[in-house]
Amino acid sequence: MNLNATLIIQLVVFLSFVWFTKNFVWPPIVKALDERAKKVADGLAAADKAKADLANAEKRSMEELRSARESAAELRAGAEKQAGKLVEDARAEANRIIAAAREAATTEAGAAAQKAKDALRDQVAALAVAGAERILRREINAQTHADLLSNLKQELS
Repeated sequence: MNLNATLIIQLVVFLSFVWFTKNFVWPPIVKALDERAKKVADGLAAADKAKADLANAEKRSMEELRSARESAAELRAGAEKQAGKLVEDARAEANRIIAAAREAATTEAGAAAQKAKDALRDQVAALAVAGAERILRREINAQTHADLLSNLKQELS
């Protein structure tokens, strides 16, 4: 055998091997590598999507928390306003009751004062009648009248 013939046969065998590998071995390997690359890309995309979803969920939770805080602040403000209104209503009611009691006491004191004035008037009238009666029983004398009026003044005091 000749070196050239061996070389040609090896070249034919090598080319047959390349053709066989290219047509039957290489496509499944490339397909497997492409599927693997696709799976890796899908996994990375899913991870990116999960990261974005997590960021959105955190954003929504922060918005919900802020909304809940605002709602709580509004409720607290409403409760404080209502408590203030209740306190003001209670004060107004207490002031109304105090004013009514004051008015009743003033009316009662006025009535008592009027009653005392009436009683004093009655006593003064009785004393005046008694004094006039004493004056008329005695003779008409200026000194006697002055003494009687002086005694009457002392009785009134």
